Amino acid sequence: MPIDETIASYSDLAFKSAIVVYALVWIMLVWQFAVARTAPPRQLVTAGGGVDSDSVTPGRVIEEPKRPFAERLGSMGFSVLFVAVALHLLSIVLRGFATHRFPLGNMYEFTSMSCAAAVLIGLVLLREERYRGMWAFLLTPVLILLFLAGTVLHADAAPVVPALKSYWLPVHVTVVSIGSGVFLVSGVASLLFLYRLRQPAGSESSGIWGNLARRLPDAESLDRLAYRTTIIGFPIFGAGVILGAIWAEAAWGRFWGWDPKETVSFIAWVLYAAYLHARATSGWRDTKAAWINIAGFVAMLFNLFIINIVVSGLHSYAGLN
Repeated sequence: MPIDETIASYSDLAFKSAIVVYALVWIMLVWQFAVARTAPPRQLVTAGGGVDSDSVTPGRVIEEPKRPFAERLGSMGFSVLFVAVALHLLSIVLRGFATHRFPLGNMYEFTSMSCAAAVLIGLVLLREERYRGMWAFLLTPVLILLFLAGTVLHADAAPVVPALKSYWLPVHVTVVSIGSGVFLVSGVASLLFLYRLRQPAGSESSGIWGNLARRLPDAESLDRLAYRTTIIGFPIFGAGVILGAIWAEAAWGRFWGWDPKETVSFIAWVLYAAYLHARATSGWRDTKAAWINIAGFVAMLFNLFIINIVVSGLHSYAGLN
């Protein structure tokens, strides 16, 4: 079927709008992160405010102070984040309607789907107030990847190459993209965990690095978050690799051929398996395990960019000119 250029243009517009809104949210959250001070403990008062019995005017109701502007700006940014996600998902859906296929046929579409998965898993796992400070750090790689997807990696709406015209495309690539998005959250959590170890809760330095650390969860919470997300992403990504092997047998007559992308995917999977093992091993749980987790995410990025763009192989379907 011919490409619907009108819907394709709407998809590109929704994608660009999503990037703009994501950037606006990032600015609002960074502003809150940079300006907001650590809030003092709130005093409990009765409904409708407290009554000042020592006041010159008996029975005067004490009104609670308004929240600082930076705190309100951060809450607003978190609300606007849902608009960005809606636009992002709309761009993916419209891309599928425009091309009459599942929108995962090139690097632009894969990167967009992976970033959407990262933000969605973030909305689920980072919804608590103590994790709000992490959003500025999570949206940073998301914005970088989306910018690269919309510029360097962008491909016009078009049919997929004949090798990808299979029902295995939505099954295999969707699972891998979701797993990649989950690993993005895990990698950010491990990086912040290593940073928090240098700035322990209650013993932060007095400079800018200490002020940044005070707005983050404690190291133990970040470590648990990295572990939880890897527990989620590991079987998803592993299932994607297995599904890819089944597709390879149907398409090329063999399950595994040590193609560059297959090899690096396997290396990344092994690194995440090593992280989960190290996380449960005495003496490896803290710094060493976190570095293994980060190494796994670096392998994922290497697989996405270097293998797809530089190295030639059977998986060379980047869609770049």
